Amino acid sequence: RKFGVHSAMPMKLARQLCPEAIIIKGNAGTYSKKSEEVTEIIKESVPLYEKTSIDEFYVDLSGMERFFNSLMLASELRKKIIKETGLPISFGLSENKTVSKVATGEAKPNNQLKVDYGLEKAFLGPLSVTKIPMVGEKTYHALRDLGIRKIQTIQEMPMELMEKVFGKNGVTIWEKANGIDRSLVIPYSERKSISTERTFDRDTIDVVKLKGILLAMAENLAFQLRRGEKLTSCVTVKVRYSDFNTHTLQNRIPYTSADHVLIPKVLELFDKLYNKRLLVRLIGVRFSHLVNGGYQINLFEDATEMINLYQAMDKVRDKHGDRSVMRAAGIEAKTISRFNPFRGEPPPLLPNRRA
Repeated sequence: RKFGVHSAMPMKLARQLCPEAIIIKGNAGTYSKKSEEVTEIIKESVPLYEKTSIDEFYVDLSGMERFFNSLMLASELRKKIIKETGLPISFGLSENKTVSKVATGEAKPNNQLKVDYGLEKAFLGPLSVTKIPMVGEKTYHALRDLGIRKIQTIQEMPMELMEKVFGKNGVTIWEKANGIDRSLVIPYSERKSISTERTFDRDTIDVVKLKGILLAMAENLAFQLRRGEKLTSCVTVKVRYSDFNTHTLQNRIPYTSADHVLIPKVLELFDKLYNKRLLVRLIGVRFSHLVNGGYQINLFEDATEMINLYQAMDKVRDKHGDRSVMRAAGIEAKTISRFNPFRGEPPPLLPNRRA
């Protein structure tokens, strides 16, 4: 952190900022296991929580002041997590999600910070605009071009001006800068889509490799659909080229969760989308418009043997992991990890999502 290294930063840049850093390969399985431990402790200790990523939670302590000091409760919860998991834990306590998230960032590493009611603007004001959730690199540069570096400057601006420059996002940024956030802590929401994508360390035009990875993605996502007893009716393929231009193409299809329907459709969309003159940086697949249901056999096209094969393969995958049975064409591809996207959990953090 002292060298300017932060999460989600490309490893190449991190090495440049801190050449003497010791690089340790990540282990997604360990992270997921620890995340589950923390989740269980929080679930047993608080009335309402929302898990937004493998290592980020929002806890709603509304009304707890009548029975118990909220700061004391949060502090004891933090101590319990540290004691039982051995992990460093930071938290921010305030009246809403935005201020709490920023406060958590300021409390790191391994500390806690409370922002009293009414002091949200005073707390946020001196901080960089990059601390505002949803302000990415492009927005930051746009703000900087306007001479805006500190959150306090946004606080002093009319909301209408931010809206004129940034549209609806400008209003949201202005509200967050002023410590206004009306979003609720939501414990679970029905999933409407599942997706996966891969970024290449070296841009490529290897069509065999690209199609192999797409096949493996489609096969794995289809398995997730069947395990979650879901069907999809919309298939989307995404391609990002070396110039960072991103293109997507989607098709509506009859509801299904069958490999032999979804895989050909994914490859068909890729063939239509792929520009053979450009290097590819990223590819992705998404199945959306999900509904509950099991796969219905097509009377004229599907054989009973095919359905029995799916059931047998899924049973092996459930027991031994998603890579235990794969089509040969996608055997070299890294697929998404063993993860049920329909349990209300966020996807696990994958340090090796690059192909």
